[in-house]
Amino acid sequence: MNGIDTVVCLHGVWSHGAGMYLIKRRLENEYGMRALLFSYPSVRGTLDENAAALAAFIARNDIAGTHIIGHSLGGVVALRMLASYPDSAPGRLVCLGSPLTGSRAADFLGRQDWAESIVGHSLSKGVISEPAIAWAKDVCAAREIGVIAGKTSIGLGQLLAAFDEDNDGAVGVSETQLPGIRDHLIMPVSHNGMLLSRGVVDQAAAFLRRGEFLRDT
Repeated sequence: MNGIDTVVCLHGVWSHGAGMYLIKRRLENEYGMRALLFSYPSVRGTLDENAAALAAFIARNDIAGTHIIGHSLGGVVALRMLASYPDSAPGRLVCLGSPLTGSRAADFLGRQDWAESIVGHSLSKGVISEPAIAWAKDVCAAREIGVIAGKTSIGLGQLLAAFDEDNDGAVGVSETQLPGIRDHLIMPVSHNGMLLSRGVVDQAAAFLRRGEFLRDT
């Protein structure tokens, strides 16, 4: 894409752009990509407000073509941006542990009065009430989207959701399997462990470069 690839990195809920720093550094140092951290108010901001802010960030940085990596809720925000602004800069999207078909753990929190202030607007809208499976069909048809799911169950989500399937401790594998995506890969990592895994970066970079994950021959 016009020389060095640009990648915008989006964090998940209850986090900050700095949470994606190791991914940014590895993309730059090991793959020669230009990586930018995008921070958004994951609790206070609505899904559409955060999607609009992402579109504005890309425009403000004068990015003619950009890839996106979104962790957890970040992948949902990126999908929403692509759905709302279909003419935005071209590029591929990798979602890391993103609950794209809903989330049992988030559903549980959404039913608790005490959790209302921590669930926030974006998670409530884009994961609980209207998950991406309800509105991202056109995006999947127009864009190359890859999803990495984890199967190392470490995290509070496994207690909230009572998973009966492989999960990363927060999101079940089936909750990441959005119909129409280009590729899906399950890795032995936990939800937050994805942010530290060199293998996840290697796979994400491979998808951004060629539109598919690495497979053993």
